[in-house]
Amino acid sequence: MSDADDRRTARRALIVIGLLLATTIGLALVYATRRVLTWILIAAFFAVALKPLVDLVQRRLLRRRALATLLVFVGTFVVLTALAAVIVVPLVDEVARFVDHAPQLLRETKAGRGPIGRLVERFGLREYLARHSDQVGQFGERLRQPAFGVLRGVVETVAGLVTVIVLAYLMVLESPRITATVLAAAGERRAQRWRRLGHEISRTVTGYLTGNVLISLICGLLTFVVLLVTGVPFAAVIALLVAIADLIPLVGATLGAVIAAVAGFVHSPTAGIVVLVFFVVYQQFENHVLQPIVLSRAVRLNPLTVLVSVLLAAQLAGLVGALLAIPAASIVRILLREYAPLRRPPSPGDGVTG
Repeated sequence: MSDADDRRTARRALIVIGLLLATTIGLALVYATRRVLTWILIAAFFAVALKPLVDLVQRRLLRRRALATLLVFVGTFVVLTALAAVIVVPLVDEVARFVDHAPQLLRETKAGRGPIGRLVERFGLREYLARHSDQVGQFGERLRQPAFGVLRGVVETVAGLVTVIVLAYLMVLESPRITATVLAAAGERRAQRWRRLGHEISRTVTGYLTGNVLISLICGLLTFVVLLVTGVPFAAVIALLVAIADLIPLVGATLGAVIAAVAGFVHSPTAGIVVLVFFVVYQQFENHVLQPIVLSRAVRLNPLTVLVSVLLAAQLAGLVGALLAIPAASIVRILLREYAPLRRPPSPGDGVTG
């Protein structure tokens, strides 16, 4: 082997080693900054969803971009605050009623009376609790210890929420300037293509987020009505949990149904059966009417792709990843369709002349 071949081999080995080191460093940086990257990703989704509304307000009402953006964000905050107040006020009443009722519920449970007490007696849990009272007490003490960790988690959540709002606001505010700079550097032909892709991605994200929140609100409201009619206590709290669970695509409605059905059966067998029947009927309505409107018109993904995307994103980014998995998968589908179109397999008649 000549010296030139040795140098080429050494150069290739160095290139491979350099690529491996760069990849390792890049993955390490992504892992180290994963929380900030998650905030940026969430802010980007909300910015894409709110940008069309800001553009509309700027065209119709306010010429200045900063004022239009501020108006849309303040309006969105007011609407969300009003919805939160509608939910939180009865929720606080329910929690206060639960706190007042907790001592009596505990006495009934210990005596084997009431719905929970009867369940404890039926499954033999009373004897188990009596035999392991020391372990139960120690478990309660351990639950009190991580109070500082819970407080830190709340502070971090609030900080993350504020950061996401500020990032989304700046993204929407600076989007015309950023878009103009990028399109000017891309050239006229690419600019038209990228503009079309941006419009399609924006429509997809906006449609999905709006539709998913609407579906969850419908599910929570109907659940609250059913629980209220059947007399299940703490209906507002349970309905809120069901609405939050329903935000998770495909599996969220099932999780919410389990929560509500268990609460119904604890109250009475009749209430449990009514709640269970309601969710069986509602899930058919949601799966065949509501979700197809969102998924087929907004994101256009098949159920297998949706499920795989949700599972992978939930593993990588938890609940937030599960919520944003479908629009992210739809964006990937749009980009693949545009830049890596699938070739149609040749038919038997292709290339055959008569």
